[in-house]
Amino acid sequence: MGSVSSRLPSTPPPATGPGAPGTSGGASVPAGLRIAVQALAAVVAGYVAMGVVAGLGLWAAGAADLPGGFAAVLAAVVVMAAGGQVEIAGSAGSFAGTQGELTAMPLTVTLVGALVTGAVFLLPLRHHAVAPARELAARAAAVVVLWLAALAGLSAAARHDFPLTLGVGDPQEPLADLFGELLDATEPTVGFRTVVGATLGYGLLWILGVLLVALLVSRRSALPARLLRYQEAVRPAASAMLLLLLAYVAVGLVIGLVVAATKGHAAETLAVVLLGLPNVSWLALGVGIGGSWEGRVDGPFGLPMPQILDAVLRGGGETDLSTVDLSSLAAQDGRAWWLLPIAAVLVLAAAFVAAVRSPARVRPWRNALHVGVAFALTMLAVTPLTLVEARFGLSILGIGDLSALGGEVVLRPHVWLTAGLALLWGLVAGFLGGLLATRVRHPGQLPPKAPPPADRPTPGGPPL
Repeated sequence: MGSVSSRLPSTPPPATGPGAPGTSGGASVPAGLRIAVQALAAVVAGYVAMGVVAGLGLWAAGAADLPGGFAAVLAAVVVMAAGGQVEIAGSAGSFAGTQGELTAMPLTVTLVGALVTGAVFLLPLRHHAVAPARELAARAAAVVVLWLAALAGLSAAARHDFPLTLGVGDPQEPLADLFGELLDATEPTVGFRTVVGATLGYGLLWILGVLLVALLVSRRSALPARLLRYQEAVRPAASAMLLLLLAYVAVGLVIGLVVAATKGHAAETLAVVLLGLPNVSWLALGVGIGGSWEGRVDGPFGLPMPQILDAVLRGGGETDLSTVDLSSLAAQDGRAWWLLPIAAVLVLAAAFVAAVRSPARVRPWRNALHVGVAFALTMLAVTPLTLVEARFGLSILGIGDLSALGGEVVLRPHVWLTAGLALLWGLVAGFLGGLLATRVRHPGQLPPKAPPPADRPTPGGPPL
């Protein structure tokens, strides 16, 4: 009769080594410290990527020649890319003043920072089936706190004043002589400052949005157990929408490089590519599906965007707003009609990708609902980011603006119209994409078995 211990299941020894949980190279690492280090890596990687892209864009735009203000301008661009708010103000002597307003996002910098930060944040969550909710919340909280701390530091550095030369003594500039001799405005300055409260508030929304989108579009990162039931309906469509946005940016990048190589003004074109490529590309997506913007360009300043867009915005006069849509762009250049078939092809391709990445049991009508809602939410999120409002003026005695030394650039999207059209496009493209994907293998689906070989007659006649 054997002993009792020999009949009981043996308990495996605790896992040790580099691959065991809570260990690194044989030495245990506290979970809190590990999460903090990984969060710091995500924040540093995101800001470094944004700084590199913004620096290259400013260098291409000629900002390296600014009198001692390149570092401050670089910090301001990164702050704006992260959702921050920058105000413009200045002084022009005892009786005159400068006023300005700038609301815009350099979306190339924003996109690169979001992609890098989200990718590094997701690295520890890959190749795991489930992530505890508390651990996921702790990781997100660590990233948010470190991100806002770094954003506050950049906000303090994003301030500078530049002198404005009015040409005093130049016979071709009588207005400047008037300022210099009568109004004590010989050395006006203009500068920028970060609105710290608004910057931290919008920055909080920005980083929370980046982390949320990263979890939505990732196909391999772990989620809490309660959310696993929703990933089949959300993640395929969300990842397809990200691919759609990136596809438009890739098309715009190719066009921008071709223009830089063949049309001249290579530095200016590269500056637009490195700072505002998604601003143009995602506007093209919205216009292609029937959406519209409205705006105006007044004064010597203009948008660093294609000439066709600048021509439409200047066509409304000094007070009226011009509508930017497919017909108004095509009136300036007939090639704008290509935006419609390009949108049809790329949206259908995204719907097909969403259907292929969904389980086989997802019918075309369900894929239509998933893609329609996802496309509408995508345009609801990215369309407001294309808003541009820039004003600069010089006033005398606090009244009146001198239009020769000021200007205004406004470009506002019709957000709800564009989102509604995206819903309709997503429903149609999602259904068609689901139909096209019915014969394609889906995740978790086994390939069809080959039919058994047919019986062959034995040589020498039929079998007995």
